[in-house]
Amino acid sequence: MSKAAEIEIRTASILGSSMAYRETGAKDAPIALFLHGNPTSSHIWRNILPLVAPVAHCVAPDLIGFGQSGKPDIAYRFFDHVRYLDALIDGLGVSSAYLVAQDWGTALAFHLAARRPDFVRGLAFMEFIRPMPTWQDFHHTEVAEEQDHAEAARAVFRKFRTPGEGEAMILEANAFVERVLPGGIVRKLSDDEMGPYRAPFTTPENRRPVLAFPRELPIAGEPADVYAALQSAHAALAASSYPKLLFSGTPGALVAPESAERFARSLKHCAHVHLGAGLHFLQEDHPEAIGRSVTGWIAGIEAVRPQLAA
Repeated sequence: MSKAAEIEIRTASILGSSMAYRETGAKDAPIALFLHGNPTSSHIWRNILPLVAPVAHCVAPDLIGFGQSGKPDIAYRFFDHVRYLDALIDGLGVSSAYLVAQDWGTALAFHLAARRPDFVRGLAFMEFIRPMPTWQDFHHTEVAEEQDHAEAARAVFRKFRTPGEGEAMILEANAFVERVLPGGIVRKLSDDEMGPYRAPFTTPENRRPVLAFPRELPIAGEPADVYAALQSAHAALAASSYPKLLFSGTPGALVAPESAERFARSLKHCAHVHLGAGLHFLQEDHPEAIGRSVTGWIAGIEAVRPQLAA
């Protein structure tokens, strides 16, 4: 049986709309919940899920407005995604899970873990979102050769957040899908691989979810509600004792490897895996290493859980 055939794509009715999710692995195994970011979908986990399936019941949703999920008439703010993801988790009857997350998926995972710490069996994450006090903290790098690239990224995202400019770039020109996505991957994706990323965003109207996310990034105190929520979530993360696994690539995008190493040391029970050459969408460049690492990590935790509960 091919790897693709082992993964089923299902749909759930959620809050008057629908959310799609990929599912694979034994039903009686602990759940691993895979959370993607912008502008991707559960498609980004396609080469990782089969590797984790032997030790976990894998569920990878398409966030509302993304992938094969519905596109209700909402603002697609961070808290909208919180609401729909919470409803999906409750609808599927998930009471605990390993969270595996990247980009905006990490913000959702951190926020979920802060509100429901007993839900989290463990947290594996990469290229994570955090409150950034200044614009210099966005795409921050300590490598001199990367400074120009970082400054260019900051300039582009400032435009995304500017009324009129962001609409022209993302809604009309589809820049996030056609430029930012491939620009965050070391290898070149084939047309077959890009197809599922392009499919949800064929018109300016259905690209609204993609535009919303860069305007939600918590930078220099704005937007205030998202900034405060993620400050609180990161404080809860720092105090938490559940197992953690942090991946990084060189040079990275949101998180440089040196920063990842320091961040891992600042947390309790957090291992750091450096994947090698990588930018933002590490799942596309290192699916085998991520999948094998997550599998071993979950298996190791599950092996000692009965002892911890005794």
